[in-house]
Amino acid sequence: MSKDIGIDLGTANVLIHVKGKGIVLNEPSVVALNKQTRKVLAVGEEARQMVGRTPGNIVAIRPMKDGVIADFDITEAMLTYFMNKLQLRSMFSKPRILICCPTQITNVEQKAIREAAEKAGGRTVFLEEEPKVAAIGAGMDIFQPSGNMIIDIGGGTTDVAVLSMGDIVTSESIKVAGDTFDNEILYYIKKQYKLLIGERTAEAIKMTIGTVYPGGRNEVMDIRGRDMVNGLPRTIEVSSAEIQEALQESIAMLIQAAKNVLEKTPPELSADIIDRGIILTGGGALLHGLDMLLTEELLVPVLVAEDPMHCVAKGTGILLESMGTAKFRR
Repeated sequence: MSKDIGIDLGTANVLIHVKGKGIVLNEPSVVALNKQTRKVLAVGEEARQMVGRTPGNIVAIRPMKDGVIADFDITEAMLTYFMNKLQLRSMFSKPRILICCPTQITNVEQKAIREAAEKAGGRTVFLEEEPKVAAIGAGMDIFQPSGNMIIDIGGGTTDVAVLSMGDIVTSESIKVAGDTFDNEILYYIKKQYKLLIGERTAEAIKMTIGTVYPGGRNEVMDIRGRDMVNGLPRTIEVSSAEIQEALQESIAMLIQAAKNVLEKTPPELSADIIDRGIILTGGGALLHGLDMLLTEELLVPVLVAEDPMHCVAKGTGILLESMGTAKFRR
């Protein structure tokens, strides 16, 4: 018996949903390999622990960038590793795979995602657009003739879409998301304090004290890094207000993308969106104060989905259940 599996192939995390079992894997999309031999040493959480902490001959790579494949061979190795770990393929059967991609990616990028999934052991590969799957996973009924709006903030891309009758009416995809926020924090601390910190520290700051709503949080945190002047380790204290300032530009671009989509939306659907509100999904939805800021800026209620991190994976599960009835792009 071959299995049906759904994959949320994200820039930051890979989630795998097996039909009938639910989400069986949630690991960072990181691969550690030996530079000389190109041999894969670790994948997922084990590899993430190595980011910024490896000797010269070992490198921790994130093969996905901005929601698309940046390194084909390593993406294939990563998917193969996860599928073997979960024992999803055997000599006699290969699984059908439903995989998600951002909206507005090129045919070449779509082909790369499809090929990587096939080489990792997929029998038939279906592609579906991420905001559509996230909306289904968040519990929105997108198959009715009424407007639903979703903002899916992942690691590499933010997808904003208005859906009706089971399809995307208008959408925009921007390369401003979780990774961008981390980099902004990293750059701010480098510029303001002449202190170098790593990606993982930046992410910890964002999650612990970060906010995007003025006055939304008032917390401080001690962070350690390397002084750019004398090269020695140093500890500083940063506040929520500083992080809000650091993230201002990126958040402005995200708000603009949402406004652009609303401007292109047919008036009848706009009326539905005012009634139903906008749903936030993806890891970026957990950023403190984002829902309040968007509500103020867009003049429409903005709500965070129940389990924003798992919406896409859950959506693949719901679509796999109705594989015979739903329409897919192969």
